[in-house]
Amino acid sequence: MFSAKKLLAASLCASAPAAFAMGAGDIAFTALNADEDGWTIVALTDVAANSTLYFTDSNWDGAAFTSNEGFHTWVSGDAGISAGTVIRFSDIDKASRSVSIGSLTSSGNTALSSTADTLYAYFGINANQPGTFLAAVSTESASAGAAAIAAAGLQSGVNALLLPASTDYSEYAGARSGAADFAAYRILINDASNWQGFTDGNHADTQPQLGTFSVSAVPEPSAVAMLLTGIGVIALRRRR
Repeated sequence: MFSAKKLLAASLCASAPAAFAMGAGDIAFTALNADEDGWTIVALTDVAANSTLYFTDSNWDGAAFTSNEGFHTWVSGDAGISAGTVIRFSDIDKASRSVSIGSLTSSGNTALSSTADTLYAYFGINANQPGTFLAAVSTESASAGAAAIAAAGLQSGVNALLLPASTDYSEYAGARSGAADFAAYRILINDASNWQGFTDGNHADTQPQLGTFSVSAVPEPSAVAMLLTGIGVIALRRRR
Protein backbone atom coordinates (compact mmCIF):
# COMPACT_ATOMS: atom_id res chain seq x y z
CA MET A 1 0.00 0.00 0.00
CA PHE A 2 1.09 3.59 -0.63
CA SER A 3 2.17 5.62 2.38
CA ALA A 4 0.68 9.06 2.98
CA LYS A 5 3.97 10.66 1.87
CA LYS A 6 4.01 8.70 -1.37
CA LEU A 7 0.40 9.62 -2.09
CA LEU A 8 1.16 13.29 -1.44
CA ALA A 9 4.21 13.18 -3.72
CA ALA A 10 2.21 11.49 -6.47
CA SER A 11 -0.53 14.09 -6.12
CA LEU A 12 1.94 16.98 -6.40
CA CYS A 13 3.58 15.45 -9.47
CA ALA A 14 0.21 14.94 -11.13
CA SER A 15 -0.90 18.50 -10.45
CA ALA A 16 2.36 20.25 -11.32
CA PRO A 17 2.85 21.68 -14.82
CA ALA A 18 5.45 20.19 -17.11
CA ALA A 19 8.82 21.10 -15.58
CA PHE A 20 12.40 21.28 -16.71
CA ALA A 21 14.90 18.67 -15.68
CA MET A 22 17.07 21.68 -14.92
CA GLY A 23 18.94 23.28 -12.07
CA ALA A 24 20.28 26.68 -11.08
CA GLY A 25 22.28 28.23 -13.90
CA ASP A 26 20.73 26.18 -16.70
CA ILE A 27 19.27 29.39 -18.08
CA ALA A 28 20.73 32.88 -17.82
CA PHE A 29 19.42 36.39 -18.40
CA THR A 30 21.14 38.07 -21.36
CA ALA A 31 19.30 41.42 -21.43
CA LEU A 32 17.06 43.49 -19.18
CA ASN A 33 15.04 46.51 -20.29
CA ALA A 34 13.14 48.31 -17.53
CA ASP A 35 12.03 51.01 -19.99
CA GLU A 36 10.39 48.58 -22.40
CA ASP A 37 9.54 46.11 -19.61
CA GLY A 38 11.20 43.09 -21.16
CA TRP A 39 14.17 40.75 -21.00
CA THR A 40 15.93 37.94 -22.82
CA ILE A 41 17.24 34.61 -21.59
CA VAL A 42 19.45 31.91 -23.08
CA ALA A 43 18.88 28.20 -22.51
CA LEU A 44 22.16 26.65 -21.41
CA THR A 45 20.70 23.16 -21.60
CA ASP A 46 17.99 21.65 -23.81
CA VAL A 47 14.45 22.56 -22.75
CA ALA A 48 11.77 19.89 -23.09
CA ALA A 49 8.63 20.62 -25.09
CA ASN A 50 5.72 22.17 -23.16
CA SER A 51 7.82 23.06 -20.13
CA THR A 52 6.56 25.76 -17.80
CA LEU A 53 8.79 28.46 -16.33
CA TYR A 54 7.84 31.41 -14.14
CA PHE A 55 9.24 34.92 -13.79
CA THR A 56 8.56 37.53 -11.14
CA ASP A 57 10.03 40.70 -9.68
CA SER A 58 8.15 40.13 -6.44
CA ASN A 59 10.32 40.13 -3.30
CA TRP A 60 11.39 36.66 -2.09
CA ASP A 61 12.42 36.31 1.55
CA GLY A 62 13.62 32.72 1.36
CA ALA A 63 10.23 31.22 2.17
CA ALA A 64 7.56 33.23 0.35
CA PHE A 65 6.95 36.16 -1.98
CA THR A 66 6.32 39.24 0.14
CA SER A 67 5.13 41.79 -2.43
CA ASN A 68 2.42 41.77 -5.08
CA GLU A 69 4.47 42.37 -8.22
CA GLY A 70 4.05 40.79 -11.64
CA PHE A 71 3.95 37.03 -12.13
CA HIS A 72 4.61 35.65 -15.61
CA THR A 73 4.00 32.11 -16.82
CA TRP A 74 5.93 30.96 -19.86
CA VAL A 75 5.10 27.69 -21.65
CA SER A 76 7.94 26.72 -23.98
CA GLY A 77 5.78 25.34 -26.81
CA ASP A 78 5.24 22.04 -28.60
CA ALA A 79 8.83 21.66 -29.77
CA GLY A 80 11.91 21.27 -27.62
CA ILE A 81 14.32 24.20 -27.41
CA SER A 82 17.99 23.55 -28.07
CA ALA A 83 20.70 24.78 -25.74
CA GLY A 84 22.10 28.09 -26.95
CA THR A 85 18.73 29.48 -28.03
CA VAL A 86 17.89 33.03 -26.93
CA ILE A 87 14.27 33.82 -26.06
CA ARG A 88 12.94 37.37 -25.89
CA PHE A 89 10.10 38.57 -23.64
CA SER A 90 8.68 41.90 -24.85
CA ASP A 91 6.32 44.58 -23.46
CA ILE A 92 5.32 42.38 -20.55
CA ASP A 93 3.36 45.24 -18.94
CA LYS A 94 1.02 45.55 -21.91
CA ALA A 95 -1.88 43.50 -23.24
CA SER A 96 0.22 43.03 -26.39
CA ARG A 97 3.01 41.31 -24.39
CA SER A 98 4.80 38.64 -26.36
CA VAL A 99 7.54 36.03 -26.27
CA SER A 100 9.60 34.92 -29.26
CA ILE A 101 9.08 31.20 -28.54
CA GLY A 102 6.12 29.59 -26.78
CA SER A 103 3.38 31.52 -24.97
CA LEU A 104 3.24 34.00 -22.10
CA THR A 105 0.53 34.96 -19.60
CA SER A 106 0.91 37.54 -16.83
CA SER A 107 -0.85 38.84 -13.75
CA GLY A 108 -0.36 41.48 -11.06
CA ASN A 109 1.67 44.67 -11.40
CA THR A 110 3.61 43.60 -14.47
CA ALA A 111 5.78 46.70 -15.01
CA LEU A 112 9.47 46.49 -14.13
CA SER A 113 10.95 49.19 -11.94
CA SER A 114 13.82 51.27 -13.34
CA THR A 115 14.76 52.27 -9.80
CA ALA A 116 15.47 48.91 -8.19
CA ASP A 117 14.28 45.40 -8.99
CA THR A 118 15.28 41.75 -8.80
CA LEU A 119 13.83 39.53 -11.49
CA TYR A 120 13.74 35.79 -10.81
CA ALA A 121 13.30 32.81 -13.14
CA TYR A 122 12.11 29.59 -11.54
CA PHE A 123 9.88 26.57 -11.84
CA GLY A 124 7.52 24.96 -9.36
CA ILE A 125 3.96 23.86 -8.68
CA ASN A 126 2.67 27.31 -9.67
CA ALA A 127 3.87 30.91 -9.83
CA ASN A 128 3.48 31.39 -6.08
CA GLN A 129 5.16 28.12 -5.10
CA PRO A 130 8.67 28.00 -6.55
CA GLY A 131 10.51 24.70 -6.52
CA THR A 132 13.89 25.70 -7.93
CA PHE A 133 15.21 29.15 -8.78
CA LEU A 134 17.16 28.96 -12.04
CA ALA A 135 18.49 32.49 -12.45
CA ALA A 136 18.09 36.08 -11.30
CA VAL A 137 19.14 39.56 -12.32
CA SER A 138 19.10 42.50 -9.90
CA THR A 139 19.30 46.28 -10.29
CA GLU A 140 19.03 46.95 -6.57
CA SER A 141 21.88 48.33 -4.47
CA ALA A 142 24.82 45.98 -4.05
CA SER A 143 23.78 44.85 -0.58
CA ALA A 144 20.05 44.57 -1.31
CA GLY A 145 20.65 42.80 -4.62
CA ALA A 146 23.08 40.33 -3.07
CA ALA A 147 20.55 39.57 -0.31
CA ALA A 148 17.72 39.06 -2.82
CA ILE A 149 19.85 36.71 -4.90
CA ALA A 150 21.07 34.76 -1.87
CA ALA A 151 17.51 34.36 -0.57
CA ALA A 152 16.75 32.36 -3.71
CA GLY A 153 19.75 30.11 -3.17
CA LEU A 154 21.65 31.69 -6.06
CA GLN A 155 25.07 33.30 -6.25
CA SER A 156 26.04 36.46 -8.07
CA GLY A 157 28.64 35.75 -10.74
CA VAL A 158 27.72 32.06 -10.90
CA ASN A 159 24.01 31.69 -11.68
CA ALA A 160 22.74 35.21 -11.01
CA LEU A 161 23.72 38.73 -12.01
CA LEU A 162 24.07 41.94 -10.04
CA LEU A 163 23.89 44.98 -12.34
CA PRO A 164 24.57 48.59 -11.31
CA ALA A 165 21.78 50.05 -9.19
CA SER A 166 18.90 51.64 -11.11
CA THR A 167 19.91 50.18 -14.48
CA ASP A 168 17.40 51.11 -17.19
CA TYR A 169 18.79 48.89 -19.93
CA SER A 170 21.67 46.46 -20.12
CA GLU A 171 22.67 43.41 -22.12
CA TYR A 172 25.39 40.81 -22.28
CA ALA A 173 28.10 41.87 -24.75
CA GLY A 174 30.53 38.98 -24.38
CA ALA A 175 31.36 35.93 -26.47
CA ARG A 176 28.60 33.73 -27.88
CA SER A 177 30.85 31.16 -29.52
CA GLY A 178 34.05 29.28 -28.81
CA ALA A 179 33.21 27.74 -25.43
CA ALA A 180 33.79 24.01 -24.99
CA ASP A 181 30.29 23.51 -23.59
CA PHE A 182 27.25 25.62 -22.72
CA ALA A 183 27.96 25.47 -18.99
CA ALA A 184 31.11 27.53 -19.63
CA TYR A 185 28.91 30.50 -20.59
CA ARG A 186 27.38 30.72 -17.10
CA ILE A 187 30.31 32.56 -15.58
CA LEU A 188 30.73 34.80 -18.64
CA ILE A 189 27.07 35.82 -18.76
CA ASN A 190 26.75 36.36 -15.02
CA ASP A 191 29.83 38.60 -14.91
CA ALA A 192 28.59 42.19 -14.93
CA SER A 193 31.84 43.37 -16.54
CA ASN A 194 30.70 41.58 -19.71
CA TRP A 195 27.54 43.68 -19.89
CA GLN A 196 26.90 47.12 -21.39
CA GLY A 197 24.07 49.29 -20.17
CA PHE A 198 22.62 52.61 -19.04
CA THR A 199 21.26 54.01 -15.81
CA ASP A 200 19.50 56.95 -17.47
CA GLY A 201 17.71 57.89 -20.68
CA ASN A 202 14.82 56.16 -22.40
CA HIS A 203 15.72 52.84 -24.01
CA ALA A 204 12.25 51.45 -24.61
CA ASP A 205 13.00 50.95 -28.30
CA THR A 206 16.42 49.36 -27.86
CA GLN A 207 16.62 45.94 -29.50
CA PRO A 208 18.62 43.26 -27.64
CA GLN A 209 20.96 40.84 -29.36
CA LEU A 210 19.21 37.58 -30.21
CA GLY A 211 22.15 35.68 -31.66
CA THR A 212 22.39 32.08 -30.51
CA PHE A 213 25.22 30.72 -28.37
CA SER A 214 27.31 27.90 -29.82
CA VAL A 215 30.03 25.55 -28.61
CA SER A 216 33.19 24.28 -30.24
CA ALA A 217 32.98 20.66 -31.37
CA VAL A 218 35.22 18.33 -29.41
CA PRO A 219 36.72 15.51 -31.51
CA GLU A 220 35.43 12.02 -30.72
CA PRO A 221 37.98 9.86 -28.84
CA SER A 222 38.13 7.45 -31.79
CA ALA A 223 38.91 10.31 -34.17
CA VAL A 224 41.68 11.54 -31.89
CA ALA A 225 43.11 8.04 -31.64
CA MET A 226 43.08 7.65 -35.43
CA LEU A 227 44.80 11.00 -35.83
CA LEU A 228 47.53 10.09 -33.35
CA THR A 229 47.98 6.70 -35.03
CA GLY A 230 48.33 8.38 -38.40
CA ILE A 231 50.93 10.80 -37.04
CA GLY A 232 52.83 7.86 -35.55
CA VAL A 233 52.85 5.96 -38.86
CA ILE A 234 54.12 9.01 -40.73
CA ALA A 235 56.88 9.54 -38.15
CA LEU A 236 57.90 5.86 -38.39
CA ARG A 237 58.14 5.98 -42.19
CA ARG A 238 60.29 9.09 -42.03
CA ARG A 239 62.68 7.37 -39.65
CA ARG A 240 63.09 4.49 -42.14
